[in-house]
Amino acid sequence: MTVDVEERLVEPDETEAAEAAAVEAEPAVVQSDSRKPWARWTGLTLAFAAMLLAVAAGYFNWQDGSVRLAQAAATESVRAASDGTVAMLSYRPETVDTELKSAAGRLTGSFRGEYTKLVDTVVAPGAKQKHISAVATVPDAASVSATENHAVVLVFVNQTTTIGADAPTASTSTVRVTLDKVHDRWLISQFDPV
Repeated sequence: MTVDVEERLVEPDETEAAEAAAVEAEPAVVQSDSRKPWARWTGLTLAFAAMLLAVAAGYFNWQDGSVRLAQAAATESVRAASDGTVAMLSYRPETVDTELKSAAGRLTGSFRGEYTKLVDTVVAPGAKQKHISAVATVPDAASVSATENHAVVLVFVNQTTTIGADAPTASTSTVRVTLDKVHDRWLISQFDPV
């Protein structure tokens, strides 16, 4: 009988030890489970923040590049509109054909055809017949809008016209010049007096 008593005594000790081990192990599992979601959310939040910063940096870099392209387009198109306006509106009777045909090289689209037709049928014959000369200057011009390939410029024009031996007459006008970039050159596609 002593053996049975010892066996019974041994069994409760082993059971108590196993229960004690299980009780000690349970809080560790619960504690580690409660830390996992917090760590996971922190990691996800940091990853999302890093991704958001990368997207924002890319956007602002793209935006900066777009602004620089638009500024360059505005500067270039204002210069092209000013130079083109002077070329289109300045001529002498002796050289009207070559001067205005050269100016047509600064134009594009249907406007180029309209301008060439006007020069050939009205301006050049009139300049030769009546000895008309004109000198245009652009005291100021401003970009209305500009993208990489299209621009609108407001051009202020002073023009002095002399007919034969008469005294020169001065006139001022404002023109809305539309330009398109064709083969890396700004060309006038519309020329509308305001």
